[in-house]
Amino acid sequence: MSALHPIWTEIDWSRLALLRLHARQVAEGVYAGRHRSASRGAGVEFGGYREYAPGDDLRWLDRRSLLRHDRLVVRQFETETDRALCFLVDASASMGFRGSNAPGSKLEFAAVLAAALSRLALWGGDPVSVSFFGGSPAVPVALSSGRDQFERILAALETVRAGGDAYADHAMLERALQSLSRATRRGAIVVVLSDLIDLPPAAADRISALSPAGRVLTVVQTLDLAEATFPFVGAVRLRAMEGGAVVETDAETTRDEYLAALEERTRAWRDALVARGGRFVRAVSTDDPVQIVRSIVRGMR
Repeated sequence: MSALHPIWTEIDWSRLALLRLHARQVAEGVYAGRHRSASRGAGVEFGGYREYAPGDDLRWLDRRSLLRHDRLVVRQFETETDRALCFLVDASASMGFRGSNAPGSKLEFAAVLAAALSRLALWGGDPVSVSFFGGSPAVPVALSSGRDQFERILAALETVRAGGDAYADHAMLERALQSLSRATRRGAIVVVLSDLIDLPPAAADRISALSPAGRVLTVVQTLDLAEATFPFVGAVRLRAMEGGAVVETDAETTRDEYLAALEERTRAWRDALVARGGRFVRAVSTDDPVQIVRSIVRGMR
């Protein structure tokens, strides 16, 4: 699988065809560890009725409806393998950052992960949706399945450009979370892709609150290598891409303090998620996406 990493390093992910190619390659690399796919049958929870279609299992015909309404309907059961995969992608300004040693921006790396996971889910028959906070044009893709859905998801991920200040506009994230809550039901898998930088102070609590509602929640912190390691030397001038903060400092004397603060932020997010049954994955844009996707998939089981 390590052979895939140079591909990510060399590809310009602004081109849709290449995003599709890499999504396929990452998905195939992970396929043996894919999450459990959607299925209908004799399961653990009653899932309602629908019209009978040729080929349906006759055991699940509802005879009462036939007698009362003279029409054939079948009972559905949602098994523990039933899943809808719903992405919330941070497309705010900070996700557009790309360090000098990075193969692409954080948003481009998040798009690779989302596209590969979408392909895996759609292969298994699971419906997928994508929504954004920040970005332009941030076109949400409603929950659906099938080959055409993959094309819609690719188009949304390829065209979105980072923009917007989630720290200054607290309602940006809140609107996205409210919309996601309304659109997802119990049992859905929710994957949030964000650098977790410059988000509103209550973001960790608000996002982790998705988990107790019966959803399977994974937050993937997507960082640039420069953010994860602070490789700068000498005098540096750092400007936040959201919030407007500017810091002038000496890199060597600041590095340990910065890395400690980053670790503390990471710990706070992980603790908030785990306390409510969610899961935290940390990724750097130079990582092998196959390994990151595998880690995310393990949390879907």
